[in-house]
Amino acid sequence: MSTDPAADRPEFPEGYGLPESTDGLLAWSEVEERLRTAQNYWLASVRPDGRPHSVPRWGVWLDGAFYYDGAPTTRHTRNVEANPAVTLTLESGTQVVIVEGESRATRADPEGLGARLSEAFAKYADAGYSPSADAWAGADGGGLRVITPRRALAWFNFPADSTRFRFRER
Repeated sequence: MSTDPAADRPEFPEGYGLPESTDGLLAWSEVEERLRTAQNYWLASVRPDGRPHSVPRWGVWLDGAFYYDGAPTTRHTRNVEANPAVTLTLESGTQVVIVEGESRATRADPEGLGARLSEAFAKYADAGYSPSADAWAGADGGGLRVITPRRALAWFNFPADSTRFRFRER
């Protein structure tokens, strides 16, 4: 079970119309629901030479973290092996959710986390992707990775509800 992150106003340059009070901040539960139900996510990482790299990903938000999988030979996986810092965003430019964190390789026991991940990934079954509970149990974790959030920004009615969330270290 995740603990709600601390919420406050983000820092924007003068002139953006950001409210001075914390009235109208988004609740983390509203933001987390969007992360849970989204179909498509954008993952940004940094190449070893410092150039940015973005790629659309499928994944699931579960227990306060983002799980996704893929081959270890992909550009984004090679990037995060060298530098785990990532940004995860949803597709909308008006219903904005931006998560900053770190990506690391992990595994999932089929009787525990694997079963829960398989159930969560069912949202992609109509698109032909429905991994079984044991898909991430092998020595290499089936390419499973988890993004642990450090900070998030969100707004659904800019600038009135612009909110920054700060996560506690895990």
